[in-house]
Amino acid sequence: MPGIIVGTDGSAHSARALEWAVSEGALRQAPVSVLTVNSVPANPFTGSPTIVANDSAQQQMLLEAAQELTGKVTSQLTGPPPPSVTVRAMTGYPAKELIEASRDADLVVVGSRGGGGFARLLLGSVSSQVTQHAHCPVVVVPGEK
Repeated sequence: MPGIIVGTDGSAHSARALEWAVSEGALRQAPVSVLTVNSVPANPFTGSPTIVANDSAQQQMLLEAAQELTGKVTSQLTGPPPPSVTVRAMTGYPAKELIEASRDADLVVVGSRGGGGFARLLLGSVSSQVTQHAHCPVVVVPGEK
């Protein structure tokens, strides 16, 4: 997936990251891939994702929400849009999926905090892991002050 990868989880921080990534994609005329991940727990014995029956429904809901937000963000651009904007949803571990996607990307964009609920953290666990392990440059978009 060459171009810009942006992770979104429905939080305000990830929405700002999406806005930044779409604007940057438009400016650089680079394709933008929006990635949303249905986060699941790890199997305590194997470390693999534990997938249950309703995960596909949850993944579909995340996909639809990400598509709606992406459509809203791209419609608010004042200049030409990026050459393409795609939205993908998967089930697994958000940091791992973003790091894997970074192998072929030119840039990964994440929000400074997501929906994890640890408000005292300045940098969320996913953004922290992505900045440390990505295979390309990473931009962490801060929240509004």
